[in-house]
Amino acid sequence: MLITKTTSGAERHRSSREEEAMAALRHLAGPSYIHHPHGVSAATSSLYLRRTSSSCLRPLRFAPLRSRFTRNLFSLSSSLKPPPPSSVRPFSPLFLTLWLLLAGVYALSSNDIRVGTNVVVDGSPWKVLEFLHVKPGKGAAFVRTKMRNYVTGNTVEKTFRAGSTLEEASLSKETKQFTYKDGSQFVFMDLTTFEESRLNESDVGDKQKWLKEGMDCILLYWNGRIIDFDLPNTVRLTVTDTDPEQSDSAQGGTKPATLETGAVVTVPSFVKVGDDILVDSRTGQYMNRA
Repeated sequence: MLITKTTSGAERHRSSREEEAMAALRHLAGPSYIHHPHGVSAATSSLYLRRTSSSCLRPLRFAPLRSRFTRNLFSLSSSLKPPPPSSVRPFSPLFLTLWLLLAGVYALSSNDIRVGTNVVVDGSPWKVLEFLHVKPGKGAAFVRTKMRNYVTGNTVEKTFRAGSTLEEASLSKETKQFTYKDGSQFVFMDLTTFEESRLNESDVGDKQKWLKEGMDCILLYWNGRIIDFDLPNTVRLTVTDTDPEQSDSAQGGTKPATLETGAVVTVPSFVKVGDDILVDSRTGQYMNRA
């Protein structure tokens, strides 16, 4: 006897859903879940347990905890209010000096001013020629100075309050040799790099009467610009013109003498034409015969 099993539409629909679920399980679970011995529901439960247990093993992320000190600090800072503008005190001289040093600016107190000190006033470099500390009976102490502007050459008198902070001019120095004069310009050469630097006749000023070719000088730079130069304190020059020595002249007599640079100095009466003498370039005074 042939028995035929008929399948209803609901059963066919249920079996098709099971096949779709099994296909999804194969895709998600991989080869180990292709044939589960207890059917689709058991495979689904097993897959769920595995995925849940693996997720529990993942490290948990916790928000950073603040300590009691940190919480108190935040609460205190939030409760503070800025002081009113009238209660803000000006910077102290010490604080201003430290701030200038950190900013790369060399600070100088007016009490430390001496002859030869270089300062920056109104954006220009100045050299102190004279100074005097004054303490009056009434009022604040101050420093009276006489200074020369490196750029313009002007000489003025300036007064500074005692203890005030000034900016010290940062000057760099290079030794170069005066080689020749080109028109109205004096040419200095670095004997190492053979680099030439030029100064106008107006910039050289009265120093040119002591300047001789082959003389080593110190050039002063400020912000990459030549602002001045220093001669050797003692220069050796040749006498080109002077009165002849008198045999009956009194001992200790003096006379004028013209030097090879055109400068005129007072020399002893025994100095004659062709003699090399030493002269102080700062004062223009005769020192000795070379």
